[in-house]
Amino acid sequence: MIQKDFEIALAAIPTGYGEGHFSGKRYGTTVRRSGDGRRVSLFAEALAGTDKISFNLFQLGPGRVTLKPCEMPEANVIDFVLGYVCNGSPSPLSAPRLRVTPP
Repeated sequence: MIQKDFEIALAAIPTGYGEGHFSGKRYGTTVRRSGDGRRVSLFAEALAGTDKISFNLFQLGPGRVTLKPCEMPEANVIDFVLGYVCNGSPSPLSAPRLRVTPP
């Protein structure tokens, strides 16, 4: 089950390409959100190195969210989203939560 802090932090990462920091490294991050708000994909790559984070998040209905990491442990994805800070952004925990749309 995905924690609300994860959803809040993910919502704080802007759609499209942006840069930020995680664990002392700079990352280029691309976020895509579906028009209906039910699917989010993220791909992040360290700008100086080989680290990558990639996942899809699906909102299946009210209170039903599933996270699908791409060839990495779920813990890596969660740690990245919770610790990632966009350049020029406020704290991720002050952002609005993901919209949950009923089916």
